[in-house]
Amino acid sequence: MTRVAAVDCGTNSIRLLVADCDPATGDLVELDRRMTVVRLGQGVDRTGRLAPEALERTFAACRDYAAVIAGLGAERIRFVATSASRDAENREEFVRGVKEILGVEPEVISGDQEAEFSFTGATRELKGTDHLAKPFLVADIGGGSTELVLGDEHVVAARSVDVGCVRLTERHLAHDGGISDPPSEEEVAAMHRDAEAALDLAQETVPLGEAKTLVGLAGSVTTVAGIALGLDAYDSERIHHARISVEQVREITERMLTSSHEERAAIGVMHPGRVDVIGAGSLILLTLMERIGAREVVVSEHDILDGIAWSIA
Repeated sequence: MTRVAAVDCGTNSIRLLVADCDPATGDLVELDRRMTVVRLGQGVDRTGRLAPEALERTFAACRDYAAVIAGLGAERIRFVATSASRDAENREEFVRGVKEILGVEPEVISGDQEAEFSFTGATRELKGTDHLAKPFLVADIGGGSTELVLGDEHVVAARSVDVGCVRLTERHLAHDGGISDPPSEEEVAAMHRDAEAALDLAQETVPLGEAKTLVGLAGSVTTVAGIALGLDAYDSERIHHARISVEQVREITERMLTSSHEERAAIGVMHPGRVDVIGAGSLILLTLMERIGAREVVVSEHDILDGIAWSIA
């Protein structure tokens, strides 16, 4: 067994997985998995730069994670940064801060690399299941981008597109320092057009219609699953590998896009950092499901973090 620490820093959240991995047997024993909403991508779509307060929130989370990693004695660390830090003009400031805190340089990976890690993490457990048809289409709906990966035993095609729950919210719902609550029909239609245009781009690379099983990753998808399951509090064991129908996703999306901040915040499984962006995230998921004719989405709690951990081991 090799004890590794994987860090995934996205547009909306930063996450840590410390695990013991055995490449010979394929076993991954999770020791600690946690997530902190830091909104690193705050304003990047508009300014092209990482905001000072967003950097400080991210560095504070890194300091917390450094203590966890040291306490568990991880032998190797890999820090992967995704959409927001790819886009930012001042990303060197981010790189320098992470290296000072964790002792490793963050790898600002490409969308294709991100997709590869996501596919590995999400499907490693599913490949031996007879009841799920292949190929899989893995959809990782993040804050700034969405990764779409089609594959069977290995990746066949992948594409990263610039639609995510934070990006669409800031692009269409942010006005005068606030968020439309709830959004107007015109604002929802604008987000939907962006999601459809992104899928048009993805279709140029990824034959979406060939997918037999849709696997959904990341906070927007797991939150929708928690709501569909009627959970009073977030329960990763019940959410992992839950199968949520397109009818449930459609009903929840409509509810998220027509409810107030207070009503969304009162939902038991809702993380405070997702209250304002869950409408956009669920709309991206629904748009994808309707595009490919998916009757359900299989939800995975294992994602890019697990893929990063396996890449270290």
